[in-house]
Amino acid sequence: MVGTRPVIATDLATIPLPRRPLGPSDQVRRWYENELGWPVVPEAPGFPLCLRVGLRFDVLDVPAEAGRAALRHLTPYSPVAVRGDRMRLLIAAGSAEEVPGALAWLEWGTLPLDLTTLGAGDLMEAPLPPERGPVMAVRHPVGPGPRETARRPGLPGPGAVRSLPLGRSDAVQGAAVWMRPPEPGGEVESSLPTMSALGGGGGAPDLVRILDTVATHCHRLRLRRACAQPSACP
Repeated sequence: MVGTRPVIATDLATIPLPRRPLGPSDQVRRWYENELGWPVVPEAPGFPLCLRVGLRFDVLDVPAEAGRAALRHLTPYSPVAVRGDRMRLLIAAGSAEEVPGALAWLEWGTLPLDLTTLGAGDLMEAPLPPERGPVMAVRHPVGPGPRETARRPGLPGPGAVRSLPLGRSDAVQGAAVWMRPPEPGGEVESSLPTMSALGGGGGAPDLVRILDTVATHCHRLRLRRACAQPSACP
Protein backbone atom coordinates (compact mmCIF):
# COMPACT_ATOMS: atom_id res chain seq x y z
CA MET A 1 0.00 0.00 0.00
CA VAL A 2 1.30 3.38 -0.98
CA GLY A 3 2.48 5.44 1.97
CA THR A 4 2.62 2.52 4.36
CA ARG A 5 5.95 2.06 6.15
CA PRO A 6 7.21 -1.48 6.74
CA VAL A 7 7.06 -2.69 10.33
CA ILE A 8 10.41 -3.92 11.67
CA ALA A 9 10.07 -6.38 14.51
CA THR A 10 12.82 -6.13 17.10
CA ASP A 11 13.68 -8.86 19.55
CA LEU A 12 14.75 -6.99 22.68
CA ALA A 13 16.60 -10.06 23.90
CA THR A 14 19.10 -9.71 21.05
CA ILE A 15 20.03 -6.11 21.91
CA PRO A 16 23.20 -6.10 24.02
CA LEU A 17 23.03 -4.25 27.29
CA PRO A 18 25.17 -1.12 27.69
CA ARG A 19 28.66 -1.93 28.92
CA ARG A 20 29.26 -1.18 32.56
CA PRO A 21 32.03 1.42 32.92
CA LEU A 22 35.23 -0.07 34.27
CA GLY A 23 35.81 0.81 37.90
CA PRO A 24 39.25 1.40 39.47
CA SER A 25 39.54 -2.24 40.49
CA ASP A 26 38.65 -3.45 36.97
CA GLN A 27 41.27 -1.17 35.44
CA VAL A 28 43.93 -2.46 37.80
CA ARG A 29 42.98 -6.07 37.05
CA ARG A 30 43.08 -5.51 33.31
CA TRP A 31 46.49 -3.82 33.58
CA TYR A 32 47.91 -6.93 35.22
CA GLU A 33 46.13 -9.45 33.01
CA ASN A 34 46.39 -7.69 29.63
CA GLU A 35 49.61 -5.67 29.90
CA LEU A 36 51.68 -8.06 32.02
CA GLY A 37 49.97 -11.40 31.60
CA TRP A 38 50.00 -11.98 35.36
CA PRO A 39 47.28 -14.17 36.91
CA VAL A 40 45.19 -12.38 39.51
CA VAL A 41 42.56 -13.27 42.08
CA PRO A 42 39.61 -10.89 41.55
CA GLU A 43 38.63 -8.56 44.33
CA ALA A 44 35.94 -9.94 46.63
CA PRO A 45 34.02 -8.39 49.53
CA GLY A 46 36.49 -7.93 52.34
CA PHE A 47 39.52 -8.87 50.23
CA PRO A 48 41.73 -6.79 47.89
CA LEU A 49 42.80 -7.68 44.38
CA CYS A 50 45.69 -10.14 44.68
CA LEU A 51 48.44 -11.52 42.44
CA ARG A 52 49.21 -15.23 42.32
CA VAL A 53 52.79 -15.79 43.44
CA GLY A 54 55.01 -18.66 42.30
CA LEU A 55 53.99 -18.68 38.63
CA ARG A 56 55.86 -15.70 37.19
CA PHE A 57 57.73 -14.57 40.29
CA ASP A 58 58.29 -15.08 44.03
CA VAL A 59 58.53 -12.29 46.60
CA LEU A 60 61.11 -11.29 49.20
CA ASP A 61 59.47 -9.09 51.87
CA VAL A 62 61.90 -7.01 53.96
CA PRO A 63 61.98 -3.77 55.97
CA ALA A 64 62.14 -0.75 53.68
CA GLU A 65 65.56 0.26 55.02
CA ALA A 66 67.01 -3.15 54.20
CA GLY A 67 65.33 -3.13 50.80
CA ARG A 68 66.79 0.25 49.90
CA ALA A 69 70.27 -1.07 50.63
CA ALA A 70 69.66 -3.94 48.20
CA LEU A 71 68.50 -1.74 45.32
CA ARG A 72 72.06 -1.26 44.13
CA HIS A 73 72.23 -4.97 43.33
CA LEU A 74 69.13 -4.87 41.11
CA THR A 75 68.74 -3.88 37.50
CA PRO A 76 66.68 -0.75 36.68
CA TYR A 77 63.94 -3.11 35.43
CA SER A 78 63.72 -5.28 38.56
CA PRO A 79 60.19 -4.68 39.95
CA VAL A 80 60.02 -3.41 43.53
CA ALA A 81 56.87 -2.59 45.51
CA VAL A 82 56.45 -0.78 48.82
CA ARG A 83 53.71 -0.97 51.38
CA GLY A 84 54.03 1.09 54.54
CA ASP A 85 57.47 0.44 56.04
CA ARG A 86 57.94 -2.79 54.07
CA MET A 87 59.52 -3.36 50.67
CA ARG A 88 58.74 -6.28 48.39
CA LEU A 89 61.42 -7.37 45.94
CA LEU A 90 60.25 -9.63 43.15
CA ILE A 91 62.58 -12.60 42.74
CA ALA A 92 62.66 -15.49 40.28
CA ALA A 93 59.87 -18.05 40.57
CA GLY A 94 60.94 -20.97 42.77
CA SER A 95 63.52 -18.91 44.66
CA ALA A 96 61.44 -18.63 47.84
CA GLU A 97 62.17 -22.28 48.66
CA GLU A 98 65.91 -21.67 48.31
CA VAL A 99 66.10 -18.61 50.59
CA PRO A 100 66.41 -20.50 53.93
CA GLY A 101 69.27 -22.61 52.58
CA ALA A 102 71.03 -19.58 51.13
CA LEU A 103 70.76 -17.70 54.46
CA ALA A 104 72.18 -20.73 56.28
CA TRP A 105 75.07 -20.89 53.78
CA LEU A 106 75.70 -17.19 54.43
CA GLU A 107 75.73 -17.98 58.18
CA TRP A 108 72.56 -15.98 58.83
CA GLY A 109 70.40 -19.04 59.39
CA THR A 110 70.57 -19.09 63.20
CA LEU A 111 69.64 -15.43 63.70
CA PRO A 112 66.07 -14.05 63.78
CA LEU A 113 65.71 -11.85 60.72
CA ASP A 114 62.72 -9.69 59.84
CA LEU A 115 62.33 -11.03 56.31
CA THR A 116 59.79 -13.36 54.77
CA THR A 117 59.14 -14.93 51.39
CA LEU A 118 56.07 -15.65 49.29
CA GLY A 119 56.16 -18.57 46.88
CA ALA A 120 53.99 -21.11 45.11
CA GLY A 121 50.40 -21.05 46.34
CA ASP A 122 50.69 -17.68 48.07
CA LEU A 123 49.02 -14.40 47.18
CA MET A 124 50.31 -10.83 47.22
CA GLU A 125 48.12 -7.76 47.36
CA ALA A 126 48.28 -6.19 43.89
CA PRO A 127 50.18 -2.88 44.09
CA LEU A 128 48.56 0.10 42.41
CA PRO A 129 49.88 0.37 38.83
CA PRO A 130 51.58 3.52 37.52
CA GLU A 131 49.20 5.98 35.90
CA ARG A 132 49.43 8.85 33.43
CA GLY A 133 48.73 11.47 36.06
CA PRO A 134 47.08 11.53 39.49
CA VAL A 135 44.74 8.73 40.46
CA MET A 136 42.44 8.30 43.39
CA ALA A 137 43.43 5.32 45.51
CA VAL A 138 40.49 3.97 47.48
CA ARG A 139 41.27 1.36 50.10
CA HIS A 140 38.65 -0.19 52.34
CA PRO A 141 39.09 -2.10 55.59
CA VAL A 142 40.12 -5.65 54.82
CA GLY A 143 41.03 -8.75 56.73
CA PRO A 144 43.65 -11.38 55.87
CA GLY A 145 43.18 -12.51 52.29
CA PRO A 146 42.98 -16.10 51.08
CA ARG A 147 46.32 -17.89 51.53
CA GLU A 148 47.72 -14.69 53.13
CA THR A 149 49.36 -16.68 55.92
CA ALA A 150 51.71 -15.83 58.76
CA ARG A 151 54.58 -15.94 56.29
CA ARG A 152 53.73 -12.40 55.27
CA PRO A 153 52.75 -9.20 57.10
CA GLY A 154 49.01 -8.59 57.42
CA LEU A 155 46.99 -6.68 54.89
CA PRO A 156 46.36 -2.98 55.50
CA GLY A 157 43.74 -1.82 57.97
CA PRO A 158 41.15 0.91 57.48
CA GLY A 159 42.06 3.14 54.57
CA ALA A 160 41.15 6.46 53.09
CA VAL A 161 40.92 8.33 49.79
CA ARG A 162 43.96 10.23 48.68
CA SER A 163 45.50 11.43 45.42
CA LEU A 164 48.50 9.43 44.22
CA PRO A 165 50.68 11.60 41.92
CA LEU A 166 52.74 10.08 39.12
CA GLY A 167 56.03 8.64 40.31
CA ARG A 168 54.97 8.47 43.93
CA SER A 169 56.88 5.66 45.68
CA ASP A 170 55.33 5.66 49.14
CA ALA A 171 52.25 3.71 50.13
CA VAL A 172 48.87 5.42 50.41
CA GLN A 173 47.34 4.68 53.80
CA GLY A 174 48.93 1.24 53.81
CA ALA A 175 48.10 0.36 50.18
CA ALA A 176 50.87 -1.29 48.20
CA VAL A 177 52.30 0.70 45.28
CA TRP A 178 55.08 0.10 42.78
CA MET A 179 58.37 1.84 43.45
CA ARG A 180 59.85 0.25 40.33
CA PRO A 181 56.89 -1.01 38.27
CA PRO A 182 57.18 -3.95 35.89
CA GLU A 183 57.48 -3.02 32.24
CA PRO A 184 54.43 -4.04 30.19
CA GLY A 185 55.35 -6.10 27.16
CA GLY A 186 58.81 -6.88 28.54
CA GLU A 187 60.26 -10.11 29.81
CA VAL A 188 60.02 -9.45 33.53
CA GLU A 189 61.62 -12.79 34.40
CA SER A 190 64.99 -11.79 32.93
CA SER A 191 65.30 -8.93 35.44
CA LEU A 192 64.44 -10.95 38.56
CA PRO A 193 67.11 -11.93 41.09
CA THR A 194 67.90 -15.63 40.95
CA MET A 195 70.13 -18.15 42.68
CA SER A 196 71.46 -19.32 39.33
CA ALA A 197 73.10 -15.91 38.80
CA LEU A 198 75.75 -16.81 41.40
CA GLY A 199 79.00 -17.08 39.50
CA GLY A 200 77.23 -16.84 36.17
CA GLY A 201 77.66 -14.32 33.40
CA GLY A 202 73.98 -13.60 32.79
CA GLY A 203 72.23 -10.28 33.30
CA ALA A 204 69.95 -11.41 36.14
CA PRO A 205 70.79 -10.01 39.60
CA ASP A 206 72.46 -12.34 42.10
CA LEU A 207 69.95 -13.31 44.79
CA VAL A 208 72.67 -14.49 47.18
CA ARG A 209 74.26 -11.04 47.22
CA ILE A 210 70.84 -9.44 47.79
CA LEU A 211 70.10 -11.80 50.67
CA ASP A 212 73.44 -11.06 52.32
CA THR A 213 72.76 -7.32 52.07
CA VAL A 214 69.21 -7.42 53.41
CA ALA A 215 70.17 -9.85 56.19
CA THR A 216 72.97 -7.54 57.31
CA HIS A 217 70.63 -4.56 57.49
CA CYS A 218 67.86 -6.59 59.15
CA HIS A 219 70.36 -7.58 61.85
CA ARG A 220 71.44 -3.95 62.30
CA LEU A 221 67.82 -2.88 62.65
CA ARG A 222 67.25 -5.57 65.26
CA LEU A 223 70.28 -4.44 67.29
CA ARG A 224 69.21 -0.82 67.00
CA ARG A 225 65.74 -1.61 68.28
CA ALA A 226 67.15 -3.68 71.11
CA CYS A 227 69.42 -0.83 72.20
CA ALA A 228 66.45 1.53 72.09
CA GLN A 229 64.81 -0.42 74.91
CA PRO A 230 65.36 0.92 78.45
CA SER A 231 68.44 -0.60 80.11
CA ALA A 232 69.14 -2.69 76.99
CA CYS A 233 72.52 -1.05 76.32
CA PRO A 234 75.10 0.34 78.81
